[in-house]
Amino acid sequence: MEFVYEARPMRVVMRPGAAVTAVAGEAERLGPRRLLVVCGPRGAETARAVADSLGDACAGLFTEARQHVPVEIADEAERAARAVDADGCVAVGGGSAIGLGKMIALRTELPLIAVPSTYSGSEMTPVWGLTEHGAKRTGRAPSVLPRSVVYDPELTLSLPVPLSVTSGINAVAHAAEALYAPDASPLVSLTAEEGARAMAGALPGVAADPGDPEARGRALYGAWLCGTALGATTMGLHHKLCHVLGGTFGLPHAETHTVVLPYALAYNAPAAPEAMTALGRALGADNAPLALWNLSGSLGAPRSLAELGLREADLATAAAQVTAQAYPNPRPITTADALKLLNTAYEGTPPPAHP
Repeated sequence: MEFVYEARPMRVVMRPGAAVTAVAGEAERLGPRRLLVVCGPRGAETARAVADSLGDACAGLFTEARQHVPVEIADEAERAARAVDADGCVAVGGGSAIGLGKMIALRTELPLIAVPSTYSGSEMTPVWGLTEHGAKRTGRAPSVLPRSVVYDPELTLSLPVPLSVTSGINAVAHAAEALYAPDASPLVSLTAEEGARAMAGALPGVAADPGDPEARGRALYGAWLCGTALGATTMGLHHKLCHVLGGTFGLPHAETHTVVLPYALAYNAPAAPEAMTALGRALGADNAPLALWNLSGSLGAPRSLAELGLREADLATAAAQVTAQAYPNPRPITTADALKLLNTAYEGTPPPAHP
């Protein structure tokens, strides 16, 4: 057994009501006294409550976070941080808000506090993303990892069921790719399997009763573990597919992950049998890709790229971009392979058992 595991310093607080009761304490512990709070338009009300809880320590509120962090929004947010002489940043919301907070941290080296309201898991990774000229690029930097993460199940009670489901399956995608990553370790694999189990088990309860705090808390727990697993490993085919589809063609983030995941896993399955066995244990199924496809359908999530608005004419361009650069993946992939996978995902048919 050979592996390398690097622990990342971070404080995690999880409890109901923590968004307005714990953030100020976390800021005081870290030291910043002029914090810029960032969010997207949909999360502005919650972000204002967090800003109010900071009192005089809140230097400003920026509410323009967008999916895939467009470069012009990142530029505007950086200017806002510098204009108020911020010495810290609080990102409140889903992956869009936290992604923007990470970009501010990358450019300014300000400490970041994350207050997630979805199950994206971005708060647990040192990965940043930026979209410019129709292409999304990503990187890794220790400076973008939040110093503190505040999980509050109450923030997710109003998260619409469709977004809860797709955000949750997006989290399972983090765990799935961590299981077959080249830099996986025993601890990461245990974390990924438990994270997938927790999330997959929580989502039916969330869909049946969105106001159930126990199901919401269980889903946040799963998101934490899935994100932690991804943060400790490198991403493969699934994430490359989704970055291309989102960054180049503007497809919605969580929904794209939900559609693509069963097909990416089915493609990689022959080269990653141990990972598929572990994921199958987490899902209580022999065929993990099909189980995820069935889970999506049973909870009303989209299951085809056509549903998300991708044009069939764009599939070839996407396939070429997916294979334009090398990245770690358990099974080599050609442009023809990528196009075949994307065609199946476009149609939304069940993932092939033996691709």
